[in-house]
Amino acid sequence: MNKIPNRQAICEVLMDRAKEDKNIVVLCSDSRGSASMTPFADAFPEQFVETGIAEQNLVSISAGLAKCGKKTFACSPACFLSTRSYEQAKIDVAYSNTNVTLIGISGGVSYGALGMSHHSAQDIASMAAIPNMRVYLPSDRHQTKKLIESLLLDEKPAYIRVGRNPVEDIYTQENCPFEMDKATVVREGTDIAIIACGEMVKPALDAAELLDEKGVSASVIDMYCLKPLDKETIIRVSSNVKAVVTVEEHAPFGGLGSMVSQVTGEHCPVKVINLSLPDEPVISGTSKEVFDYYGLNAQGIVKKVMELI
Repeated sequence: MNKIPNRQAICEVLMDRAKEDKNIVVLCSDSRGSASMTPFADAFPEQFVETGIAEQNLVSISAGLAKCGKKTFACSPACFLSTRSYEQAKIDVAYSNTNVTLIGISGGVSYGALGMSHHSAQDIASMAAIPNMRVYLPSDRHQTKKLIESLLLDEKPAYIRVGRNPVEDIYTQENCPFEMDKATVVREGTDIAIIACGEMVKPALDAAELLDEKGVSASVIDMYCLKPLDKETIIRVSSNVKAVVTVEEHAPFGGLGSMVSQVTGEHCPVKVINLSLPDEPVISGTSKEVFDYYGLNAQGIVKKVMELI
């Protein structure tokens, strides 16, 4: 069982690259512990900036440093980074087209027990609506590393959301197929396509294996890239199945389900069912308790698929 959260995987890549690249700078809003960035701050104090609980300043300072030639990574809880800093993300980062990667930590319902104020169930919709802003939800630590390595090679704005807890491995270090801005088809099937992102990819894969036992063949697509969205893969997979199920740790509006429906509606009309968090303050509890309650687990996905067919 994997015990390394995606946020730690980000730190490991940045620490490895910062040894040679002094332009890499990490900024935190009194969140270095939550972001797993304490090792980076200790090892590279000249490449670390602590802004305190000031998320708007965090983003603006990151953009300013980027304009001076730095590769900046701004870490803050996703619930605050995607709301309190929205104008700064829109103007200072995206409109100014600065080399800033915004890292929303403890995304979705990671802070489950703290309630709606600490949940980020709107960030896919809000960040994807900003021109020039890319949006990524990596599914495991290996894919997270590949994503950060790729982002270090370009100079465009991006928003990444990762959860707080470790997630089970989907890939291995030796076998992690990754192409920037292209979804990964984890499993091919002929009856149903399950398209998921972030922490929902593993339950989707588990559901596909359970469906096999019921005689239902399911594709599983890891749509880690929400923007730019891999329309080509959506069209190809959706054109060959009876229905599509999307699964996301997000509100029902403006997220993965909405994006997939827009693509299929235009190019290959097929029934699309979206499994998501409800349009209401969700219950308090651990991530697992919240997922189980709303059917965002393997059993819930199987139940929905069987209802469909």
